[in-house]
Amino acid sequence: MSRRSGGVLGVWAEQQRMAQRQLEGQQQAVLRQQRDAERVQREYARDVARMQREQRAAYRRQRDADALRRTHEIDQRVAVLGSLLVTGCRGPAFGVEALRRAEEVEPFAPGPLGEPVAMPDQRNYQAQGAWTASGRAQAERDARARFERDWYAAQAAEARRVEQLASYRREYDRWAAGRLAEIRAHNSGVAGTVEALRAGEPETVVEFFSAVLFASTAWPEGFPREVSAAYDRGGRGLVLDWDLPGYEVVPEAKGVKYLPSTDQEKEVPRPVTQRRALYRDVLAQSVLLAVRELFAADRFGVLEGVALNGYVGGVDPATGLASRVCVASVTVERSAFERLNLELVAAVECVTGALGGRLSAKPDERVAVAPLLVPDQVSADVVVQGDGEEPDLLAMDPVAFEGLVAQLFRARGLQAVTTSRSNDGGVDVEALDPDPISGGSILVQVKRYRNTVPPAAVRDLFGTVQGAGANKGVLVTTSKFGPGSYTFANGKPLTLISGTELVDLLHQHGLRGRLGAGAGAGMPGVQGAPGTPGVAGTAGTTGIAGVSGTSGMSGASVAAGAAGARTAVPGAVPAAVPASASVEADADFNLLGMVWSGSVALDVCALVCAGNRVLGDEWFVFFNNPATPDRSVSMVAAAPGDRAAVRVGFDALPGRADRLVLVAAVDPEVNPDADLGGFTEAGIRLRDDSGTELDRLVVSDGRPGETALVLGSFRRRAGGDWDFVVGGKGYRGGLEELVGDFGIEVE
Repeated sequence: MSRRSGGVLGVWAEQQRMAQRQLEGQQQAVLRQQRDAERVQREYARDVARMQREQRAAYRRQRDADALRRTHEIDQRVAVLGSLLVTGCRGPAFGVEALRRAEEVEPFAPGPLGEPVAMPDQRNYQAQGAWTASGRAQAERDARARFERDWYAAQAAEARRVEQLASYRREYDRWAAGRLAEIRAHNSGVAGTVEALRAGEPETVVEFFSAVLFASTAWPEGFPREVSAAYDRGGRGLVLDWDLPGYEVVPEAKGVKYLPSTDQEKEVPRPVTQRRALYRDVLAQSVLLAVRELFAADRFGVLEGVALNGYVGGVDPATGLASRVCVASVTVERSAFERLNLELVAAVECVTGALGGRLSAKPDERVAVAPLLVPDQVSADVVVQGDGEEPDLLAMDPVAFEGLVAQLFRARGLQAVTTSRSNDGGVDVEALDPDPISGGSILVQVKRYRNTVPPAAVRDLFGTVQGAGANKGVLVTTSKFGPGSYTFANGKPLTLISGTELVDLLHQHGLRGRLGAGAGAGMPGVQGAPGTPGVAGTAGTTGIAGVSGTSGMSGASVAAGAAGARTAVPGAVPAAVPASASVEADADFNLLGMVWSGSVALDVCALVCAGNRVLGDEWFVFFNNPATPDRSVSMVAAAPGDRAAVRVGFDALPGRADRLVLVAAVDPEVNPDADLGGFTEAGIRLRDDSGTELDRLVVSDGRPGETALVLGSFRRRAGGDWDFVVGGKGYRGGLEELVGDFGIEVE
């Protein structure tokens, strides 16, 4: 029988065994932790590897999809080119009726002005908080007084609304009548076009069938559209040179593949023979489609035959210069062409075989063919239209430039001829508006300038108009006019057309021209006397609100001076002028709405100044200069109830500008005999850019005999904030005298 030792050695030995077991347990725990950590690490590594594999697979799928999408786009482009003729033949034929405009105008929409002002309900004005009889009587009197005050205020607001609604309706009626008259005049011109087509008038025939080719929706994007044409009235044949697409129209690539090894996309080249064959087929289809469009649109029997020469542009490798090469030519009679089934023909064989035409064997190498018949052989009067190289107005021959201006007036429905080069009294074009009401004789001067036209030229034209007894004068230039010129012309039968406005008008009427190296970008409409050719007539004018007192405000909450906004007609309310790239996108802007009582029509203007001098002519914001160069001050549409409005970014104004001056002047076109004696109860509604009203300023009333007034100025303080300081200085000489005090030259 065994027993446990109870001696010292036995106790020590037991302690040693327990310590050993404890150590072994700790070691086992550490090993287990290591094994668990290794297992977690292995699982994490497997997860990372799996995610990386999945990401690589997803990335490759995305790159493969991108390559497939690009290949699909190339295939679609090739399919469009291959079915060009079939698709075009299934489209509708162009007709004169497409030129007509519906005699419709936008309906009258008064907006908030159409909602009557809510009248106060007396039931909401009950006496409150009185315990004694005398207290109740006083409370009732106070309640009655509050009701009457609010009722009279509502009545006054309703009266103002009714007045504004009636004024807005009159403006709409004038605009609608003008719009309908314009549409009817256009439709009358279309009717005249039909008669001229029936009569086979050569110029009309050429213009109409040029429009047929331009209006066709069959041409893919990027195809050129330029035509030179002449019409043989006796033989009823149209001869034209028509631009065809270049070799680059056929994609050089057949498809796109993704290469995982280099992580790049590689274009698979299209076989050269295939690309050349497709390009030659596209040229043949284009020729056949153009002829088809012409014959299909001829509902007047003016075309018995068509001769078409197809040209491609590009660089001549022999000279390195731009040139045009004839690569296709065909002459076809209507009877022979109508026997063809264009949806089933092989285009190349049809042009060279059935029609006996010529098609370059190597158009990709610009190998030319001889035209069968050219427009010059039919008529000396060849009309060129299209979107080729725009003529530079600045480099144009002076006589040709005057002829282009006369052509613009004729395109607007007026009779116009250039004058002889001697004894013309400074008049370059004489025009006649046949309208029995708004028409009359018009004298046109043409200034091919690069610098700003001086006010003296405008004054000379006015003297010429008066001396000749003409109804109006028009000054056309390739440059621009300063505020002095516009100020002098305001209220007089004069119209000023700057270079950018001229380019815009030319493009509106299918004519061509640019200013310098870039194509000219026109401005949306030219301000001037109503009814003047080339001018968007004003439908009315805005007035201005006055101010009194001084108010200190921060630059973030201040809205500044009006910009002489000519009120737009309903349906064409101008939007806020977009900020220039020079103005920070996050700059704070404010709106300034102006109201006043009285029927006087005013031009509201703003001058960005350093002290009492305007920074420059372009910093005078008025009806012919609707925004500063940096768009920090610009005209905007007035909100309902306001009669003028501007948008101002004080933080965006130039650092050298320390003052924004607001002025107003009687509009001599609308109220030639008026003064500012009726300019009363004026106010300026200060808003943030969202339209929320922040404050209201008041200015002093106008005075009899004065026709222009400095309303006040916003002045920059040392800390960058702005104060409004009331003005009040009046002028009897109108806007001309006023702006002269600020350095604007008005001769």
